[in-house]
Order: sequence, then structure tokens, then C-alpha cells
Amino acid sequence: MPNEAKFVNELNTYKIHISGFVKESIVDGFGLRYVIFTQGCLHECLNCHNKHTWSLDGGYLMDTHDIINDFDNYPLIEGITLSGGEPFLQPIQCNQLAIEAHKKGLNVLVFSGYTYEEILLRGSSALDLLKNCDYLIDGPYLDNFRTLDLAFRGSSNQRIIDLNKTREAQRLIVIDEFKNILL
Repeated sequence: MPNEAKFVNELNTYKIHISGFVKESIVDGFGLRYVIFTQGCLHECLNCHNKHTWSLDGGYLMDTHDIINDFDNYPLIEGITLSGGEPFLQPIQCNQLAIEAHKKGLNVLVFSGYTYEEILLRGSSALDLLKNCDYLIDGPYLDNFRTLDLAFRGSSNQRIIDLNKTREAQRLIVIDEFKNILL
């Protein structure tokens, strides 16, 4: 998988490695969502349920422009979810998807095996993606912390971070579904 995003002619679009899609999901974030599963992950979490997305050579290439245009075929969706694999291995491409989703009035949730703090250290492309997302579910899946009791997460170490409130407060704001927000 190339580390650098590649432009595709005059459309100003990128090629992105994709594992697949769920075009109307209620289990991958808040409300009805269009879920994009990126291809490639280096975390190799024990008992990962998306193990087929690990290979950097797997999946298939798509133009981000084609994915963005497909959002319009699902008028009831409230947002997009960037999942994986690991979206932060393709931050430029995922950022373009996030920017265009916002232009369409959709919110953006991103899953990452990296923690928020680790993403902050991954460089400007990762920071750009983070800046254009509304929610982050962070941290690797840890089998010894497995739970079926938490919304959208497989292990209790993973957090749902409200990125808009985090930017506003200039401190980490974690959503706790039982208390709504954990300050």
C-alpha cells in the first residue's frame, strides 16, 4: 500500500484501498450511517472481527470521488463512518471523504486502533483527518477487555471522543453513554 495519496486527473480525487462498505448501518456510530471499511491495518488485535482488512495488499482500489458520489444514493444517512482496517494509514484519502461528507451535511465518525494521543503524534495528514471528524472511537481492540455492553465498541479500553467538544474545550471530552458525557 503506498504511503502517499495519489491524485487522479482533473477530478482532484484520490485512490483509496477499500475492504468494503455497509451503506446503511445502525451499529457503527450514531444514527443511520454509510460505513467505509478501509483496507490495511498494522495493529493485529487478537480476535479482531475485521481480520480480513489487515493485509496491505488486500481489498481493492477505488476513487474517493466515486465513494463521495455514492453518499447521495442514501438520503436517510446522518453520517459516514470510517472504519477498517485502519483509516489513519490512509489519512489523506479519508480526509477527503470527511471533508466532502461535511459539505453534504453529514457527520463523520472514525474508528482507529491508535489512541487519540498517538494520533496527535502521527503527523500533519493524521491531524488534518482528525480535524475533519466529529467523533473518534480510539484504541485497539483488547480481547481481555472484551465487552458486549458498550455502544459501538468491542473492548472497554476504547473511548468515544467528541472531537468538536474536545476542540471547543481544548481538553479531551469522552462520551459515556450512561452519563452522556464524561468530563
